Amino acid sequence: MAMLWKFMRVAKYSKTALSPKVKVRGIPTHSRHSSSKSVPSDFAASAPCSNSVELLGKAYPQDDYSNVTEKILSKVGKNLHNRKHHPLWLIKEQVKDHFYKHYIGRRGTPLFSVYDGLSPVVTVQQNFDSLLIPQNHASRRKEDNYYLNRDHMLRAHTSAHQWDLIHSGLDAFLAVGDVYRRDTIDNTHYPVFHQMEGVRLFSCHELFSNIKDGEGLQLFEQGHRTAHKQECHTMEAVRLVEFNLKQVLTKLMTHIFGDGLQVRWVDCYFPFTHPSFEMEINFQGEWMEVLGCGVMEQQLVNSAGAQDKIGWAFGLGLERLAMILYDIPDIRLFWSEDERFLKQFIGPHIWQKIKFQPLSRYPPLINDISFWLPSETYSENDFYDLVRTIGGDLIEKVVLVDEFAHPKTKKVSHCYRIVYRHPERTLTQDEVHRVHRAIEESAVRELGVEGRF
Repeated sequence: MAMLWKFMRVAKYSKTALSPKVKVRGIPTHSRHSSSKSVPSDFAASAPCSNSVELLGKAYPQDDYSNVTEKILSKVGKNLHNRKHHPLWLIKEQVKDHFYKHYIGRRGTPLFSVYDGLSPVVTVQQNFDSLLIPQNHASRRKEDNYYLNRDHMLRAHTSAHQWDLIHSGLDAFLAVGDVYRRDTIDNTHYPVFHQMEGVRLFSCHELFSNIKDGEGLQLFEQGHRTAHKQECHTMEAVRLVEFNLKQVLTKLMTHIFGDGLQVRWVDCYFPFTHPSFEMEINFQGEWMEVLGCGVMEQQLVNSAGAQDKIGWAFGLGLERLAMILYDIPDIRLFWSEDERFLKQFIGPHIWQKIKFQPLSRYPPLINDISFWLPSETYSENDFYDLVRTIGGDLIEKVVLVDEFAHPKTKKVSHCYRIVYRHPERTLTQDEVHRVHRAIEESAVRELGVEGRF
């Protein structure tokens, strides 16, 4: 388990220019059935240009796409979802328990197999191409992902394993793991979080066996793609798959959050599911999105070797469920080593009712940073990643509070408000000032901005 990012560790460990053959310990690459830019600062000693990164026992040569930092690499292999009594482990086990008990195969064994040890290092082909995500799709951008090089990356979603698991012959499975995305900074976003992927495929007999006069129904036809179905699917097949998917997920959420839970479905778009939906639940009077799902693209299913089947897929965020279920207010707490946090989730069984009791609420310290943007392309996620790398878990939130365009020079200025708050102790203005100063200097040096400090 990673230690929370403490100020005194910044000076020693925040080097992001990776030294040659950086080694990061983690889980070996395997599957099992379950029972930016580099950001040096005054706090980072300079290091020679790295040629490769060694991660999980394999070396990856760096190139112009490499943007993963040591801060992010230090999270690889922590596997919070597999740490017993951790809240993410509890959520994972609850979902597993539900699927194991309610979906039984013909031989009396669980229908869904579970894979929670798959390597987070995947190929770009696995993460994007196998899912039919177009080459020009915004989700592929360097600004949004952590690339080891042009061919390898830290997975951005557990969907990266869909094709391989279907190709191995599986019809029903759950895949769980840590995923990595460059994103905004607030109490619900963190560059590393955890997902669970679910996939279910149906043969013609499985889908229509309980339908009256189902013998004459077919999975496929030569039709046209509409908002409601793919061109190769019959409407009857799509409706049954969609009904099964929504029924499965509604039962799961009701099992986790209790009877009386209000659920609604919102139409959306994912490149590798059509039609697709987001599930929102009403929790304490507020509607919150908890997962995305849909009918799998038949081209994906066919290419993986299951041409005679149709299926659905869903993806849910474990942190989102745990924050709602246990009333955890800050996503950074999942990485805490503080026993006052961890002990709250130790109980006799996974279904024990737990309400998080906040630790002492330490006061925030707020500092603003303003700068003129460079003339070339500027990415907010580059700035967020820089702030994360230098400030680590001292950073609670970063908000763009002002944007100004000079009427004569046409130069654009951004002002960001950075909220510093340590989850476990009170920060001093002196240490925050030193970190903030390092962020200012690195922004000028690494992003090419013109400071207005």
